[in-house]
Amino acid sequence: MDSELRSLDAALVKAAANVHVLRHVSWPMSVQRQFLARWRVGDRRQPEVSYAPEDLSPQRAELERIAERAGRLGGPVATYVSETARSYADVCRLIASAGTPEASAASIDVYGRPGSMLPGSQRTNLDAADYFVEVSREVSGGYDADDEDDSLSAEEVAANLRKRIGDVITRDEIKIVVDPALASKAAAGATRIRLRDGTRFSTDDVDQLLEHEAFVHSLTALNGRRQPNLTSLSLGAPRTTATQEGLATFAELVTGAIDIARMKRIALRVNAIDMALSGAGFVEVFEFFLECGQPEVESFNSTMRVFRGMPLDGGHAFTKDVVYLTGLIQVHTYFRWALRSQQLHFCEALFAGRMTLSDAQNLEPAFADGTIVEPAYLPPWMTRKNGLTAYLAFSVFADHISVAGIAPEEFHA
Repeated sequence: MDSELRSLDAALVKAAANVHVLRHVSWPMSVQRQFLARWRVGDRRQPEVSYAPEDLSPQRAELERIAERAGRLGGPVATYVSETARSYADVCRLIASAGTPEASAASIDVYGRPGSMLPGSQRTNLDAADYFVEVSREVSGGYDADDEDDSLSAEEVAANLRKRIGDVITRDEIKIVVDPALASKAAAGATRIRLRDGTRFSTDDVDQLLEHEAFVHSLTALNGRRQPNLTSLSLGAPRTTATQEGLATFAELVTGAIDIARMKRIALRVNAIDMALSGAGFVEVFEFFLECGQPEVESFNSTMRVFRGMPLDGGHAFTKDVVYLTGLIQVHTYFRWALRSQQLHFCEALFAGRMTLSDAQNLEPAFADGTIVEPAYLPPWMTRKNGLTAYLAFSVFADHISVAGIAPEEFHA
C-alpha cells in the first residue's frame, strides 16, 4: 500500500470520526413521555421535535477531496477508500438537512427505499415484508402469542454477555453498560452495548444481542481496528450498513437466535416506511403499529425510527430500517452463492472489517498480498464450517422444491 493511499486512509478515519447520523437525529426520552401522556387522554397531536443545526461542511469537503484523490489512484483498495469517503459525504448532506424534506431524499440515496428488487428474484423487499407479516399472522395468531417471559434483569443480561463475549473476543474489550437514561431497550456501538436499566429481557433477547451486536457489529469493528494498513475497515460507513445489518440478522437466523416475532417487527418497519413515504404522518404510522399488536411504548419507538431526522407530517421517512430485511436476503443469497461456487472464503473475508458484499470479492488481491489480514476474531458459527456448510447445502437444495399446491397426502413418511 503506497504512502499516498495510506495517507488518504488515515485522513478518512479522521474526517469520519464525528459523522454519526443516529447521534444527530436521535430523539430525547422526554419526547416519548410527552407524546404518550397526551395520547392516553385523547390528544392526537404529533410529537414536538427539533434538531440542532450542525455544520459539517468542512468534514464533507474533506471527505469529497479524499474520495476524488483516491478515485484517481485506481485499484481495489483505493476504490474502497474512495467509495467509503463518498458514502460519508452523502451522510453529511442528510445530517445537514435534518428536519427538512431534503433529508428524506438524502436518506433514500444512502439506504434505499421499500420496493427495491431483491437479487436473484423478481420480488421486492416490500414483497418480503408482506410475506413475513403474513406468516407471522398464520403461525402465531397474533403479535404477542409466542413472546417469551421477560425474566432477566439488565444486570443479569450484562453478566451473561460479558462471559460469553469474553470467551470469543479474548484480546479486546466490549463494555456492557446498564443505562437508566436509554430510550430503547438496548443499543450498541463498536465496542459498547448499552442496556436500559429497570427493563426485563428474555433469553432470546440475550442471544440476539450476542450474535447480532457483539459477534457481528462489534467484532467486525475490532477486526478493522486490528488491520495494519487499511484502518478505514474499522469504520461503520453508511455504504456498509445493508451488509452489516444483513450479516448480523443472518447470524441470528443461522444460530436459531431469531424468532418469527422479531421477523415481523423487522418487516413491519419496512411497511411503515412505505406508508410514511406514501403520505402517512407520525400519528397514522403510530396507530398502524398499535393495530399490529405492538404495545404503546414499542409502537412509539418503532414510529420514531421511521421519522428520525424527518418532517412528521407525511411523505418523508428515515429509510435505514429497510436494510435489515434487504440485507438479510442479500447476505443469505450471497452465502448460498459462495457455497455453490466453492468460494466460502469470501464469506469469512466479510469479518475482516466493515465492508460490502462486493468489497469482499473486489479486495481479494489485497488479502492475497497481505495489505488486508485475515480476521482476528470470527463468530463461533462461522468457525464451525461443517455445520454452516450443512445449513447452506440444505438451503440451496430446498430452494428447488416448491411448496405451492402441495397436498397433505403427498407426504408418506
